[in-house]
Amino acid sequence: MGISEKSLLGSLAVAAAMLAMLSPSASSNSEGDALYSLRRGLTDPDNVLQSWDPTLVNPCTWFHITCNQDNRVTRVDLGNSNLSGHLAPDLGGIPAEVGNLKSLISLDLYNNNISGTIPPALGKLKSLVFLRLNDNKLTGRIPRELTGLSTLKVLEVSNNDLCGTIPTNGPFEHIPLNNFENNPRLEGPELLGLASYDTNC
Repeated sequence: MGISEKSLLGSLAVAAAMLAMLSPSASSNSEGDALYSLRRGLTDPDNVLQSWDPTLVNPCTWFHITCNQDNRVTRVDLGNSNLSGHLAPDLGGIPAEVGNLKSLISLDLYNNNISGTIPPALGKLKSLVFLRLNDNKLTGRIPRELTGLSTLKVLEVSNNDLCGTIPTNGPFEHIPLNNFENNPRLEGPELLGLASYDTNC
């Protein structure tokens, strides 16, 4: 083995050790990627997302983001921020990557001018307690994947243009019907086995 090969192997070993040491921030970095994907599709006339710098190690220093002691994102609060546009138009709605924020407890995007759909990937947010998407221009169905979120206590999607029926199982058993109002194409609560899931969509 030549000296150059030894040097190369030594460098690779050092790089591998450094990657191992950085593994906790790797998850934070993927969370930053997910949030930056959210930012890319938005028009932000008031520069509320100016601090969202994807070159930082993790997004915990960004405004409107709250993290826990493990540097995992637990809250995204962009309500009433004068944001508009499609959230990641290539995905047709709120970026599916948001589902990678595994520790997220609260997602507030209410009272903006956001269009697109509610992604089924939000059903992966198993710690989610608050989901406020009201007063936007969201379309499509309420994803049935959200019925598997046993921690979900508050879901607010009123004043959008959602369609189909309102789920009635899982956390939806306890969510007031007025949290779904002013969606002209949204039918009432689904009657299992009787109401078509695709009604009016």
